[in-house]
Amino acid sequence: MSFAREGLPFIGIATLIALAGYAAALSMRSWPFWLVAFLLTLITLWVAYFFRDPERTGERGADLVIAPADGRVVHVTEVDEPAFLRGRALRVSIFMNVFNVHVNRYPVSGTVRYVHYNPGKFLNAATEKSSLENEQSSVGLEHDGRRILVRQIAGLVARRIVTYSREGERVEQAERMGIIRFGSRVDVFLPTSAEVLVKVGETTVAGTTVIGRLPSK
Repeated sequence: MSFAREGLPFIGIATLIALAGYAAALSMRSWPFWLVAFLLTLITLWVAYFFRDPERTGERGADLVIAPADGRVVHVTEVDEPAFLRGRALRVSIFMNVFNVHVNRYPVSGTVRYVHYNPGKFLNAATEKSSLENEQSSVGLEHDGRRILVRQIAGLVARRIVTYSREGERVEQAERMGIIRFGSRVDVFLPTSAEVLVKVGETTVAGTTVIGRLPSK
């Protein structure tokens, strides 16, 4: 099992605290201290689990749109997207709870043409309001003459969005694009000519689940 590099400091700190708990239990020879040390171990394991970064395989293709996040589809709707697509777009919103893998992946191959970070609030990421008001980072991809936008949105607990994307770089479908710490959401904006293949309530696996199909060129 590999872990996201952003999680290594958290895993290290949690491990040190757990070890300190065992040292105190040994020194004090007290059952309450042993209990605290055991609970700290469980927390350390959970932190490591949260930052896991498994390899992903699945169907690939120029016309396929792959899920950028593990989670549950909470919205599929047509909206205005003025920042990058500059018009009407189909938006697929995927909500990640604290038990999902939080490493995000590119839904298509292409060239990064737009990167924008916007500070904001930390509302419940599953709500419609969060797409406008929460902290978020947007990455616009130019793919075979078509534009697709991916937006990482912070949630109630999340306080740090990490985006690896740099304008002008070439990226590959299902490649890692960043991470959001502790519960959040990712939106994908597709051209209205695309076919959405997932429904509200379905679960997705980043880098594996096909969530849409673009029209053939």
